[in-house]
Amino acid sequence: MSDDGSEINNEVEEEITDLSNSDVCTKYQEASKIVNLALTGLVSQSVAGAKIIDLCQFGTTVLDAQLSKLYNKKVDGVAIEKGVAFPVCISVNEVICNHSPLPSEELVSIYTAGSFHIRPPPCVGRTKLATMHAFPSSPSCPELKVGDVVKIDLGCHIDGYISVAAHTLVVSESADSPPDTADSDLGNVAVAAYNAMLVAADAIRAGATNTEVTKVVERVAKNYGVNTIATVRMHQMKRYVIDGVKEVALKEPTPEAIDEGEEVVPECTFDQSEVYAIDVAMTTGDGKVRPADLRTTVFKRNIENKYQLKMKASRYLLSEVDKNFPTMPFTLRHFDDERQAKMGITECVNRGLLVPYPSLIEKAEANVAHFKCTVLLLPSGTSKVTGLPLPAYFKTEKEPDEETAAILKDIADKEAKKAAKKAAKKKKKSKK
Repeated sequence: MSDDGSEINNEVEEEITDLSNSDVCTKYQEASKIVNLALTGLVSQSVAGAKIIDLCQFGTTVLDAQLSKLYNKKVDGVAIEKGVAFPVCISVNEVICNHSPLPSEELVSIYTAGSFHIRPPPCVGRTKLATMHAFPSSPSCPELKVGDVVKIDLGCHIDGYISVAAHTLVVSESADSPPDTADSDLGNVAVAAYNAMLVAADAIRAGATNTEVTKVVERVAKNYGVNTIATVRMHQMKRYVIDGVKEVALKEPTPEAIDEGEEVVPECTFDQSEVYAIDVAMTTGDGKVRPADLRTTVFKRNIENKYQLKMKASRYLLSEVDKNFPTMPFTLRHFDDERQAKMGITECVNRGLLVPYPSLIEKAEANVAHFKCTVLLLPSGTSKVTGLPLPAYFKTEKEPDEETAAILKDIADKEAKKAAKKAAKKKKKSKK
């Protein structure tokens, strides 16, 4: 009560952390620009002779450098957090995702007919992927070869607002000489995955449900005669949360898959001002992937679990994670003392303090494509803010089904209008 008898409101105004706050929207958009810039740079660097570790470090450097230019003014005396939200991963051929090697060791591979041949881990069985431990590999520094299929995956955040993207390409001699065309099966699965990403992004809108989006993706996969990779999911993203509660499956699990341990995604409805990662991976194989015989280097803190660790190396690692990566996925490459990090990781995983993201592989003869974009559910509609165009050398003789074709035409028309408006604005500005 004040001196004049009026009540003083001591309640602190709750911070708005969704897209209804224009500042939040701007942070998502700025993070998205940086993700697209890094992804574009990585595409140009993914040529014959490039090393996976160098590409990972290049992408991280671009993210860090661009983030360092923004939001450097403190708010109430506190610096705005910025950084990598998902480590740069470079996965080649049948390796689908999550491959982010350490400086001291790289993928052990035998190149035969332009493909990685990787020994499967012993006794994997149907173990749930999230519980797999790291399988160490021997030091090696293979180089990309012409014809290799590369999947790039990365993300960054500004003040906890996350943007992610993934892209698939075919390695050529140089960035100036892309392939004229890709293998027909590869082209078909790449077109299918990319189109599925576009129509899924269009289908995620306020009032729609995740099961509707799943049906859209299934329709596209069936039309092109390919399979989705069931372990890949689309996720809602919130501030400091890269994998929110709301999920979208790429296909409905069969009764047999459920019996074998595949989870059924609960139905949910999308709301305005939400953000989603539209993540699509497809294959010419059966879609039943497994962890690769590669050291797992990408992890995320499980904030719900606590345990008094015994090993000094484990305590060092967890302390660094809690300080620098309390909620975001990270790679062991980010730590100054790599040896200590590698020594401490096993106990942290075994005690449930860290969740591993193992590299996943398909069968050696399968063609795999992976595309991902970030979408914002704005009052004006769903806005796709990350992702690059499909490379022109990915072609297929198959036509999209009638419904998908109509959606793709509508998306293309909107993009053309947006590009024309942007060009006119730029021309007008240059005349002044």
